[in-house]
Amino acid sequence: MLKLSYPRLSFLLGGCALAGFGLWKITVSNVVTSPAIKKTKSLSAPANCSCEVALLPHDGIEQIDRQIKQLQDQARTAPKRGETIKRLGWAFITKARLSYDPGYYKLAEQCSLCVQSENANDPDAFLLQGHILDSLHKFKEAESVARRLVTIRNEALDHGLLGDVLVEQGRLDEAVVSYQKMINLRPDLQSYTRVANIRWLKGDLQGATEVMQMAVTAGSPREAEPTAWAYTRLGIYQLQAGNSEVAAKSAGIALQFAENYAAALLLRGRILLAQGKAVEAIESLQPATTLTSLPEYQWTLADALREVGRTQAAEDVESRLISHGSVNDPRTFALYLVTRGQRVQQALALAEAELNTRADVFTMDAVAWTLRANGRLDEARDYSARSLKEGTQDARLFYHAGSIAMALGNPSSARESFRRAEQGKQTLMPSERDDLNRQFAALSRRDETPAIARGN
Repeated sequence: MLKLSYPRLSFLLGGCALAGFGLWKITVSNVVTSPAIKKTKSLSAPANCSCEVALLPHDGIEQIDRQIKQLQDQARTAPKRGETIKRLGWAFITKARLSYDPGYYKLAEQCSLCVQSENANDPDAFLLQGHILDSLHKFKEAESVARRLVTIRNEALDHGLLGDVLVEQGRLDEAVVSYQKMINLRPDLQSYTRVANIRWLKGDLQGATEVMQMAVTAGSPREAEPTAWAYTRLGIYQLQAGNSEVAAKSAGIALQFAENYAAALLLRGRILLAQGKAVEAIESLQPATTLTSLPEYQWTLADALREVGRTQAAEDVESRLISHGSVNDPRTFALYLVTRGQRVQQALALAEAELNTRADVFTMDAVAWTLRANGRLDEARDYSARSLKEGTQDARLFYHAGSIAMALGNPSSARESFRRAEQGKQTLMPSERDDLNRQFAALSRRDETPAIARGN
């Protein structure tokens, strides 16, 4: 959570053509440079290309690497290897999420194709394929797969996939129905995290926190990455509620389940920044940005470096952000550019292009923010209203809404939006908090001027 103008790649593997995927939505590198892809280049023409690609020798020393190698060994020797290949596909997805290497999504895809070459109607292979499409932000294609699954099989994870792609397309009420079916069929970590997220999107922070507590309780070392993700999301909710110490504990537990988990490192850095501990925040943010080049991570680190006066180091990080941000995450990059007052026309183009893929509240907000920077205020107001229609309690949405209202000369609306943004400003970037404070102060001075003129 990125399709704009991603390159399509084709690799010739001996006698096999391997269709290239676009970049993964939280990619850190171009697919061409991915270690998982480089290993495929010397493959000779196999009888079954997809299966052979999935079973190429794997390197690594982490627990997930050992699991991948074990599954590959089992698949090479098993007379009926379909079930093992499917488990291997999910292991590659886990590796992709932990390593931020998009090449592992290509290997997971090969697992799906391998299974389908032996059983064209295998629903588990469809589920694997659907999750890959979702991760690549091919939401409409993933929706087609998900709807086929709920028709032919109707299992909990099928409804989960359908709900996921509906959320990304901004169809929350439909997603609620899918998630309710999922949790009715199987109340577990996977269903609890989805229900918590939809509650948060609908503006129920307390309810989201309660359900996410249920999710982490259902987690275990056997589901290390999903459990780490759940603790990270729980920490975000706790930070939003103003419980920074409790949020820090959740981030710490996430890192126990998945060491050097980038999302948890980012959360810990954001918590420390909110506590005014920029030096300590940098110690957490720097390793996170070595794991991923997502603009959100680099933006946060750059702000932290500026907080302690390390301007040159901040500029170095921002240079990398500008070099790759439009590919790695165009939506967040657009927000960054506008907040920095840079390349506002490019930012608008990036945000509007996102609407070709997704229509969730955060894409609506990005379009609103970039329209404001380009002077198209009436349109900005309309998109901002659409970003708030679901009731999502997010400080950035309110901060942007207030700024747009200020630009339109509507101080009462701006005041209310800024007030709501203030309640959760600990979740904003430092540069966003600074701008919020500046605008709120300007609004307060504006309010005081008539009273002074009257001599009160």
